[in-house]
Amino acid sequence: MSRNKHPEETVNLILDVAFRLFMEKGFEYTSIQDIINNLGGLSKGAIYHHFKSKEDILVAVTERMTAESNQMLAAIRDRTDLSGKEKLKTIFKESIQRPVQNDIFTAAPNFHNNPKLLFSLLHDTIEEAAPNYIAPIIRQGISDGSIQTDHPEQLAELILLAANVWMNPMIFDSSEEESYRKFIVFSHMLQGFGLDIVDKEMLDRLQELTSIYQKNK
Repeated sequence: MSRNKHPEETVNLILDVAFRLFMEKGFEYTSIQDIINNLGGLSKGAIYHHFKSKEDILVAVTERMTAESNQMLAAIRDRTDLSGKEKLKTIFKESIQRPVQNDIFTAAPNFHNNPKLLFSLLHDTIEEAAPNYIAPIIRQGISDGSIQTDHPEQLAELILLAANVWMNPMIFDSSEEESYRKFIVFSHMLQGFGLDIVDKEMLDRLQELTSIYQKNK
């Protein structure tokens, strides 16, 4: 196949193929050659022109999924029919129920062997999601009386770090029982701020995702 004259199309093709293979085989069991074999004749050089390694491809795949997640966060943040607390509950429910979560937990990336991926997650949480999406919702909740805190920015960071990192079984290799206990503690922490926003449906979904991860790691 001749070299693609449109770099963006080439990158999207690589990411589409890599995402599918990571989901089907898992990140650890997908090689660069596997990706090449599914690119319809695109050369190894074309891949390395855009990505230095398989880990860089995974980071790009994750960033693309994060962008989709941020679109969802923005849509909920900007709704005018919900209180601050109701918006946070909606975010948790929609985030954990998204079908793509099954794909992510099936791929079961090993964060211990991918510090770049972990840093990307932490960076997006602290620099993007917390200040741009969660903190404004908490400030609204303070104004409408549904959230109790004097430190909206720090609470936004705490909630996301707990939800995305501490409760993430792919980072700490948590069992279903460990995930359950963390969820209960997380629920009690939120209640201390007047945020009774997590429920059994969310708990069941978290345990389902943990089970998917444990089966595919």
